[in-house]
Amino acid sequence: MKSSLHVLTGCTAAGKTEWALRWAEKNEAEIVSCDSLLFYRGMDIGTAKPIPAELARVPHHLIDILDVTERIDVTQYAARAYMAVSEIAARGRKIIVVGGSGFYLKSFFAAVADEVDVTEELRAEVRAMPREAAVARLLELNPAGLGMLDQANPRRVARALERCLASGRTLAELAEAFSRVAAPFADWEVKLTVIDRDPEQLNRRIEKRVDAMLRAGLVDEVRRLIALGLKENPSASRAIGYREVIDFIEGKLPEKDLAAEIAKNTRGLVKKQRTWFRTQLPAHRTLDVGAASVENLFVN
Repeated sequence: MKSSLHVLTGCTAAGKTEWALRWAEKNEAEIVSCDSLLFYRGMDIGTAKPIPAELARVPHHLIDILDVTERIDVTQYAARAYMAVSEIAARGRKIIVVGGSGFYLKSFFAAVADEVDVTEELRAEVRAMPREAAVARLLELNPAGLGMLDQANPRRVARALERCLASGRTLAELAEAFSRVAAPFADWEVKLTVIDRDPEQLNRRIEKRVDAMLRAGLVDEVRRLIALGLKENPSASRAIGYREVIDFIEGKLPEKDLAAEIAKNTRGLVKKQRTWFRTQLPAHRTLDVGAASVENLFVN
């Protein structure tokens, strides 16, 4: 019989942190983070990272594990998560994974990477190419076509070309090989719940959260992080809340518009998250927070 792994997700500001804490306390569980920004030390206010009092309630894993200049990819995340999950289970405790970062979340349900090794030299060479040139090279390497590749997306084009050049295979051959890769957590029974709120209520929570972050010193936090190299990490520096404050600090966004811009972009993120949950996650339960309880958060 497979061991159970509980995964709780939902859009930004839905209330995942508090519900995860309640469930973990009730069930003698430990929390594994699946939030791509909670990895970074010092990114506290703008990520709504659990505060010390919350972290003290339940053991947490994969929070504050990287400096802001360090990078992590989904393969590295899956390996760290699997190690954390295995160690928790070995102690006889339950596990709840919490977060809304889609690509990392998907590692609990499906294979996310194959064995293709792309060197830094090749990656730099490809990233230096104009998108049009990269597409032309891809077409040379894939005479049967590029399938569903979004040719207007520079990052996806670059990644596709890197993988073709590194492996010597076509995109179709790479896709076929990838279909045979086992999911990292294939030996676990994954129980998934998506929590949600009424859109108007969620919008109010987003506005209150943004105001609270700015009052708590988000601008000063970003200034400190810039000094530590935040802008060297595009994934971190372009995160909502951080990119707007950087624009304000650099004189590109008036202070009077800062809160509204962060809230607007957060609402845009929520829309994308809901679409992703609906189209990319396996069969799951969606639970309105108003109907949630510790007992019914997951279906047995």
